[in-house]
Amino acid sequence: MDRLFSDPSLLVCPDFMSVWYQATRMAMIMPNVTEAQAVEMLCTTWVLTNEDLCLQWQEQVVEDERLSAKHKCLADKEAECERLALQLEENTAQVDEKKKNQSKHSTITLRPCPFTNDEEALVSEFALQKIDSGKYVELYYWMNQGLDDALINYCTRDDDSMVPSIGEDDSTVWVSAATSKPAAGVIADRDLSPVDFAQAILRIMAAIEECDWTKQCVLMLAQFWGAIMLHRYWNSNDLLARCAILLYQEEQCRAWHNAILSSNGAWDISIIDEPTLVRTFERIYRASLIRVTVPHSFSHHHCGLLYGCTSNASFSLHCFLMVSLIFDSYLVFP
Repeated sequence: MDRLFSDPSLLVCPDFMSVWYQATRMAMIMPNVTEAQAVEMLCTTWVLTNEDLCLQWQEQVVEDERLSAKHKCLADKEAECERLALQLEENTAQVDEKKKNQSKHSTITLRPCPFTNDEEALVSEFALQKIDSGKYVELYYWMNQGLDDALINYCTRDDDSMVPSIGEDDSTVWVSAATSKPAAGVIADRDLSPVDFAQAILRIMAAIEECDWTKQCVLMLAQFWGAIMLHRYWNSNDLLARCAILLYQEEQCRAWHNAILSSNGAWDISIIDEPTLVRTFERIYRASLIRVTVPHSFSHHHCGLLYGCTSNASFSLHCFLMVSLIFDSYLVFP
């Protein structure tokens, strides 16, 4: 069967009465067949032939689609085989390249140099007990000075005595004496330098995770301290603003820890309470306006250590602020 190259259903029956078909009509005219009957016979023959061609066209289309799908499937399989062969070749080349250059392909463990810190940081047992029980504890214990103090006390302590203490349910419990004694020279969070604060945050976060705090609390505290160090007060040129952000951090942490087991519960501390921070700044500012005399026993070295100041002007202002804040709770402002 000859292949069709166009759809016969699109063809239109010709006009067999036209002059183009006159010879065909005349050949069919007989004594018992008129010209009109000859035209009708030609039209009928054309229609029947066209119907056969339409049926052939449909079968041809179906067969072409089948062959096209078959060819496509074979082409896809061939392409997949070629891709797998190329991938195998590339993998083989990569394996060979890794064997030749093992240094640059070796997996590096994410850890500090084992020769830069031979001894692990020793944190105060008192601070670890506070962290383990979910209570507030000063960042001082994770400063370099606090770690040195813990190491000295650990090396000089020669007993492991037990002392009575009040548990969370108001019952008497016996705890280690080391876990019940805070360090003698604890520095409040508000008096930390930015460097000490940043060092302590990294260490206390590791301690919080090791004490199996909930992921929500760990993430909340991490975001809170991150927000503190990204706040505009932290890098402000205004000394009062820097004091305010540290004081706000201390008071918020203390209040948040105390509120965890309260009836109302704690809050999302990672959200900086701007109105409270502004009020904290105003407290410090008002305290700075009050003229007081600094006692001689308040040494220059002590105030400089707490506030990180070196100039005489900064020292005087720091000493003034410290004494003012001590009496801040007793002052009534208009």
